[in-house]
Amino acid sequence: MPANQDIQLYFSSALELVKEAGTVVRKALGEGKQVDTKSEFSDLVTQYDKQVEQLLIGKLREQFPNHKFIGEESVVAGVRNELTDDPTWIIDPIDGTTNFVHGFPVVVSVCC
Repeated sequence: MPANQDIQLYFSSALELVKEAGTVVRKALGEGKQVDTKSEFSDLVTQYDKQVEQLLIGKLREQFPNHKFIGEESVVAGVRNELTDDPTWIIDPIDGTTNFVHGFPVVVSVCC
């Protein structure tokens, strides 16, 4: 189990990235979106879901190269990660994509 100081570092790093991701999501609320479906008609994904996930995983991987990442959009695209005892981040870049697509500001960019 990580030491308390490690957890604090993970949290503070994630918090800064969440703010950056939140800026992307806020700006995109009023813009047009490229909307695709995943497993079924009501399971939506936008370019912003993918962009935010890439932003988060990319920057977290730079800071924590030994950590693993499971991203919703990456998994849908076929990316599989071996599960290990290493710290693992599970990322749903925009929870509430349907609201996001329709411009309702009731979404969560990232939660811990």
